[in-house]
Amino acid sequence: MEKIEHTTVPTNGINMHVASIGTGPEVLFLHGFPELWYSWRHQLLYLSSRGYRAIAPDLRGYGDTDAPPSVTSYTVLHIVGDLVGLLDKLGIEQVFLVGHDWGASIAWNFCTIRPDRVKALVNLSVAFRPRNPTIKPVDAIRALFGDDHYICRFQEPGEVEEDFGQIDTAKLMKKFLASHSPKAPCVPKEIGFRGLPDPPALPSWLFEEDVNYYATKFNQKGFTGGLNYYRCLNLNWELAAPWTGVQIKVPVKFIVGDLDLTYHIPGVKEYIHNGGFKRDVPFLQEVVVMEGVAHFLNQEKPEEVSEHIYNFIKKF
Repeated sequence: MEKIEHTTVPTNGINMHVASIGTGPEVLFLHGFPELWYSWRHQLLYLSSRGYRAIAPDLRGYGDTDAPPSVTSYTVLHIVGDLVGLLDKLGIEQVFLVGHDWGASIAWNFCTIRPDRVKALVNLSVAFRPRNPTIKPVDAIRALFGDDHYICRFQEPGEVEEDFGQIDTAKLMKKFLASHSPKAPCVPKEIGFRGLPDPPALPSWLFEEDVNYYATKFNQKGFTGGLNYYRCLNLNWELAAPWTGVQIKVPVKFIVGDLDLTYHIPGVKEYIHNGGFKRDVPFLQEVVVMEGVAHFLNQEKPEEVSEHIYNFIKKF
């Protein structure tokens, strides 16, 4: 870990913290919520040892990267713009892209807007979701799961931050990272996230030092930047109107755990396995469903996930 280099790169009006290691073809890793570059620590070491330059930024609003105050500064156009600027600054024409959770959503958008900058994509956890021109995403989630669904609860600025503030940050991180339930969290206001059960013990793949690293960074930065991604869901939908119906035209491998809450959203399994996914992502080459694995698969099964990434990108 001490061989990983940390730099600050100016891009798109912000300063971005970037962790990187190795030399060779570049692989850009995009983390999710509530995570950091650190979520890719295992993959950075694995791929750099196999002749790649592995690059993992803290995305806008996270860790040691700037967090603009305005909610509307967190649209996918801003985030993709940050990443294109980062590649330009580093002098990189094309990358292998790897995303997880929100990072996967950003990666799908990256490939929609700037496919010319992507050699191939490995996405974890969040399958492509074609834009539905008839309903906004938060409205669709509310219709499916009700007002207590965590994404609906994240919408009101300040509300969830106050809730999170009533819990020790390390304990909160454990609640998030150690969850193995395929059910999406529905959190009534009167219970709050503080009322979610504590995990009985840390899973074997997660150590106190990992939890403390996350907790330290979120204590410094707060959660608002990350929550603002959710608050821009409907705005993203409006901004993405010109790309309605656009297919993903880069080679893709998709990996998901069979206990991942994203895999259990109604209709997602059918979309992935019954032809919809392949229709919208015509260069989809592989779908891997990992048994007994939950949402944070790149940390839960680091060796297998790293091998899956390597075995795919080495073809190109």
